[in-house]
Amino acid sequence: MTCSVVILAAGKGTRMKSTLPKVLHPIGGKPMVQHIIDTVKQVGATNINLVYGHGADQLQQALAHNELNWCLQAEQLGTGHAVQQAAPFLSDEEDVLILVGDAPLIKASTLSELFSTKQQADLALLTVHLDDPSGMGRIIRQGDNVSAIVEHKDATPAQRKITEINTGMMIMNGKDLKRWLSQLNNQNAQGEFYLTDVIEMAANEGKIIRASHPTSATEVEGINNRMQLAKIERAFQTEQANDLMSKGVTLLDPQRFDLRGDLVVGQDIVIDVNVVIEGTVSIGSNVKIGPNCLLIDCSIADGCVIEANSIIEQAQVAENCQVGPFARLRPGTEMRENAKVGNFVELKKTVLGVGSKANHFTYLGDTTVGDKVNIGAGTITCNYDGVNKFRTEIGDGAFIGSNSSIVAPISIGKNATVGAGSVITKSVDDAELAIARAKQRNIEGWQRPVKK
Repeated sequence: MTCSVVILAAGKGTRMKSTLPKVLHPIGGKPMVQHIIDTVKQVGATNINLVYGHGADQLQQALAHNELNWCLQAEQLGTGHAVQQAAPFLSDEEDVLILVGDAPLIKASTLSELFSTKQQADLALLTVHLDDPSGMGRIIRQGDNVSAIVEHKDATPAQRKITEINTGMMIMNGKDLKRWLSQLNNQNAQGEFYLTDVIEMAANEGKIIRASHPTSATEVEGINNRMQLAKIERAFQTEQANDLMSKGVTLLDPQRFDLRGDLVVGQDIVIDVNVVIEGTVSIGSNVKIGPNCLLIDCSIADGCVIEANSIIEQAQVAENCQVGPFARLRPGTEMRENAKVGNFVELKKTVLGVGSKANHFTYLGDTTVGDKVNIGAGTITCNYDGVNKFRTEIGDGAFIGSNSSIVAPISIGKNATVGAGSVITKSVDDAELAIARAKQRNIEGWQRPVKK
């Protein structure tokens, strides 16, 4: 459906107690207003007008990847004044959808239903019933038709008993909207230009005004402080957890799981508590993720086990690998089939070949490890000379003894062996044994120091 969208995002958000504009505070790892932008794109909006004010530079930087028409509201004179800033960019012939920038959980299906309601009316509102509507604008009706919205401060005692409230979201014809905006005044308790006054203007012209409703009040709940931010974050995460479980993922505790990006899943995945997923992540079938793991922009193939307290960032883990516990795969790492990294192992820009193992207390940086290689505990590939990085190549079947330091640039041949405790500075050919350590001396009659 062709329409324009106006997103009201100019408020400072004083109650957030932050230098960051309110609409940039994250929900699920991205700014709350970005959720709204993404949602309106799903319903076919082609002209998205963002009304901004406080924190202009921060907003424009954070949302630069979007195609937006930026409408500056230099003074905060109310919601009607905010929409007036976008009016020059709206066509008379199109419908205009107005949304608030601090209600990030609005669903595309709810907006589609609002569009459907508009097809049967001149103006459509999104309203919701609340047990406690205090502080909210009340919906005044004459039968099925909405006749006005009265702000809480301007409402009579009888009107304050109404539980149906305005969400601030509505759709109407562009020509009508611009005419009504030009007639607004600020003769009210707040001294502001209320967008809600256009409802009464429309009713006075005999317009048909209908309302539709979201599936949940949480969907249209705004965020004004840190407590509400936390509440909406948890509601968002609960939605995502439920969606994953509907796809066959086992979450051992859905309340202790956070998805801050996009996750593609296979079947029969088990995710333990306190797992955080960021960016774009794919997890294959029959995968187990242990507690307290962090997965960032990575892929984990079928049959893998990720043990507790492991971090995988911008890395690829092939089928039937084991990672952790307490392992860290840094950007550029690739584990091939049946490879294993154990506790306190760190890999950076490293390929660990098929069936290869680095089980304990090891750092492999800028390294290519062949197939079926054993990396002993405490091994380090010394890839940095203080200025430049260098690569290490370790061939198929090699055995690297514990506590070895391999100084790059260097290559270790196929089926070569490095003796434990060696510092290797020269390349080792295929099938050779390399030992580089000081000769042991045993001193007879050694007298241990004693405490004086």
